[in-house]
Amino acid sequence: MTAITVPSLVETDWLQQHLLEPQMRVLDCTVFLEINPDTGERKAESGRSEWEKAHIPGSVFADILNDLSETDNPQFPMQMPTAEKFADSMGELGVGDDTAVVLYDSRGNMWAARVWWMLRAFGFENAGVLNGGWSKWVAEDRPISSETTKVTPATFTPKPRPELIASKQDVLQEIDQGGSCILNALSPDDFNNARIPSSTNVPAVGGAVDPETMTYRPPKSLRQLFSDAGAMDDRRVITYCGGGIAASSAAFALHLIGKDNVAVYDGSMSEWTSDPDLPLERG
Repeated sequence: MTAITVPSLVETDWLQQHLLEPQMRVLDCTVFLEINPDTGERKAESGRSEWEKAHIPGSVFADILNDLSETDNPQFPMQMPTAEKFADSMGELGVGDDTAVVLYDSRGNMWAARVWWMLRAFGFENAGVLNGGWSKWVAEDRPISSETTKVTPATFTPKPRPELIASKQDVLQEIDQGGSCILNALSPDDFNNARIPSSTNVPAVGGAVDPETMTYRPPKSLRQLFSDAGAMDDRRVITYCGGGIAASSAAFALHLIGKDNVAVYDGSMSEWTSDPDLPLERG
């Protein structure tokens, strides 16, 4: 069997050509996140019910909220799981050491990018994000299915890369020393409302991702965006957002243009703002 090498950014044509390959596993990573405009309260809901109605043929649902996040602390429900938990969840989804993986969602790629980043943080490289996700797939009238895919469990061997995940202490150190570019991946309004000191802003959706097509912007545009934000020099970049999701999409976009000295602050603003002793900038 010829090994499949998955491009980091997967186009719909490529995926349709490789859907029937036995080593291919396609994961729908959708989460629906609703934000109360009055209170700012965020409510996340699994996209499993929508996947059950219609999905890319052969795909399985990767439940970020319940299976692929650390759930012991309800205040930060989407932080990285342990290596053991992640490996067990991937194995149950049929993702093993020799699997080729394509990830997609229906929410601007950021949930797919989150799982891509987790895979990478646990040492798995043969994965890519479907450019434009479900919305582009459907718009192009590509095949869809409502059948449940029978999964053969696999063995996933985690090889953690801790340098890809930043902690609160890492961010505090960088604020003090000024050695990294701290990059906020939320909207400009959210960035202006409250942010980590010395951080700069490149929104995941509307910046790195075109909000109309839900595709990542061309490499030249991405380089300009991140260069303007000071993220294309030799320094390390730490991305953050509300809970580490949009931050993963920004980190993925940086990877697409060759910037690999990047870490995602996993706790992001959910953790940062819960500590009244930590500094904030506004305006």
